[in-house]
Amino acid sequence: MAHAHPDTSKAPAADAPTHTRHGACNLCEAICGLTFQVQGSVDGTGPQARIVSVKGNEADPLSRGHICPKAVALKDLHEDPDRLRQPVKRVVEQGPHGSITRWQTITWDEAFDLVVEGLARTREQHGPNAVAVYQGNPNVHNWGNVTHGHLFFSQLKTRSRFSATSADQLPHHVVAHWLYGHQLAIPIPDIDRTQFMLVLGGNPLASNGSLMTVPDVRARFKALKSRGGKLVVVDPRRTETAAIADEHLAIDPGTDAAWLLSLVHTLFAEELTQPGALAPLLDHVQAVRDAVAPFSPEATAALTGIDAATTRRIARELAAASSQGGAVAYGRMGVSTQAHGVVSQWAIQVINLLTGNIDREGGALLTSPALNLIQMKLMGPGHLGAWRSRVRGAPEFSGELPVSVLAEEMLTPGRGQIKALLTAAGNPVLSTPNGRQLDEALAKLDFMVAIDFYVNETTRHADVILPPTCFVEHDHYDLVFLHLAVRNVARYSEPIVERAPGTLHDWEIYAELAQRYARRVWALERGGVASRLAGLLTRGLMKRLPPHRLLAIGLNRAGASAQGLTLAKLRAHPEGIDLGPLKPSLVASLTARKKRIDLMPAGIRSELPQLVAAFTGPVTPLASPSGRPTLKLIGRRDVRSNNSWMHNSERLVSGKPRCTLWMHPDDALRHAVADGQTVTVASRTGRIAVPVHVSADIRPGVVSLPHGWGHDREGVQMAVAQAHPGASINDLTDDRLTDRISANAAFSAVPVWIEAA
Repeated sequence: MAHAHPDTSKAPAADAPTHTRHGACNLCEAICGLTFQVQGSVDGTGPQARIVSVKGNEADPLSRGHICPKAVALKDLHEDPDRLRQPVKRVVEQGPHGSITRWQTITWDEAFDLVVEGLARTREQHGPNAVAVYQGNPNVHNWGNVTHGHLFFSQLKTRSRFSATSADQLPHHVVAHWLYGHQLAIPIPDIDRTQFMLVLGGNPLASNGSLMTVPDVRARFKALKSRGGKLVVVDPRRTETAAIADEHLAIDPGTDAAWLLSLVHTLFAEELTQPGALAPLLDHVQAVRDAVAPFSPEATAALTGIDAATTRRIARELAAASSQGGAVAYGRMGVSTQAHGVVSQWAIQVINLLTGNIDREGGALLTSPALNLIQMKLMGPGHLGAWRSRVRGAPEFSGELPVSVLAEEMLTPGRGQIKALLTAAGNPVLSTPNGRQLDEALAKLDFMVAIDFYVNETTRHADVILPPTCFVEHDHYDLVFLHLAVRNVARYSEPIVERAPGTLHDWEIYAELAQRYARRVWALERGGVASRLAGLLTRGLMKRLPPHRLLAIGLNRAGASAQGLTLAKLRAHPEGIDLGPLKPSLVASLTARKKRIDLMPAGIRSELPQLVAAFTGPVTPLASPSGRPTLKLIGRRDVRSNNSWMHNSERLVSGKPRCTLWMHPDDALRHAVADGQTVTVASRTGRIAVPVHVSADIRPGVVSLPHGWGHDREGVQMAVAQAHPGASINDLTDDRLTDRISANAAFSAVPVWIEAA
């Protein structure tokens, strides 16, 4: 397919016309609508257009003009001189003082050949599971990855698939699969109509919402309070969200499951359950009542740090609000990334179900996106434990192994040992537990390829890097996050600027890799000619079917086009089309499918006795090797940061350093640490040096460090990030600490200690 490409050898003339373009920010889950002013050619006939300004689009029905600092930094990302535009291969040469690594620009043809040969050779020598894939968080933010990535990944025939899911929200998917029959059937808080919202381990004011696409969340919380509602935040730190809440409960990290079960206990004990329309579909309610008997508020108060009277009051307030417009409990990353993450997320759903707040306005509802991935069966319902990892025996979920086992699968010899790796839009060295161990493992691989546009802490180990176009250079439709939005909306964005010459979109990279790899493996294995030929033809067709054509087909299949929602209409309304508030649909769906809700899945039934033992048995305070008391480490988000990769924008990292260790004044006094002092923090897995911020906004015995930093490694080519390196929390987190059911990474309550200076 021929493309018009703009001339990037010179900038637009000073008097070049300025154009208004509408699009969306896909850096985080809020997917805010944006208005860009661009100067120069927008049709590929002249110099590449320059982004002049980025503002919120007030006409957008979801974000309503809201914008955060990250969206403005899209201009920085597009213009970043460190961003790769062409494929590169790593070349190691011998210099006078040892080996020297440099990156050589190569053609796309050469790059594809090197990648296909490296992966196919590994498969031939060691079997398909010796080739691994790691997909980072931005994959679901870029629809070309979603529409075309599977074409290539399915060709690898490997069980060694990993993603950022198991370093984040995996417990949500497990619970949705168990209770509602599909991993994407995650009820979304109806924040615009609820009267009571309980937020645990989430900080929407910093994250802009997570597994709850909710732009301008501050205004929505303000509206909640103005209509007489209440916001309660449960978190070890007084977060930005806790600061505006009606009430903040500083829970001890890692004990959320016990406290949530105390809420369930209170609902039963005080006869506050009122399941409403879902009552006829609930199984094993009595089993839940019996299971939570040991978790009275009095029994958990010392453990959680929340007194029994407060726990009972919160349960009563939530139940009362349920009959006055609705209430909802919502838990996010701090709840998921702990030893009992699945149990915690299950308990949240049980609370919402028992109070009649699932599938009702003001509670939590499933969304009705124009392209429904569940109804169209474009994503499977999920499965847990269909196979297990080679070394530790950790369960897969929906075809992916937990990332906590990635390094050991590389380092442990034997058949199936990972010898080659493809990373896509990910930086697991900084974003997964025990990052230093993974860093060492990557250096020992036979072959590595990265689909990324930066040489970062992970991709510096790659043999080849394939850079896709920048976000503003391709079109976009949020296939995933419109499934999680607090309002039903459809929005398609054309490219803001034309891509540079010789660049490829992510979907083009995947389609080309799929076709070339299939040919290579076909020649290698010589079998199943008919099926392989059919596959080649399909992948060849997909190369000619860009995402926007698949969107048009999908809208037609979903029946949306019959109701007037076509690609042409979406193009005519780049601000988005409002499809209305969330509506009840779960009861009808379950009834139609003759499905019921098992309130006590087998995985929970077998785990709860272990939970009782863990929370009610004798507690031995942990101590460091030197005998000094340990502290509990938790993470932290910042609105100007986006995991590990938006630190190369000067406007986002300027100002006071934000990679600091928050410590309560009592702990600072105990450790003889002053505000601003740099200390050494250590754990089982490593140690880092980091400045301390002394604050009463964190619970005593707890310290907090943001994730995504640590840009001081040799070979990283991100100049701004290296000038503001910070320290990596994942040099302290532990790959052995995981959720007991799903093996999701447990980042909360990691034991650490302060080493003497």
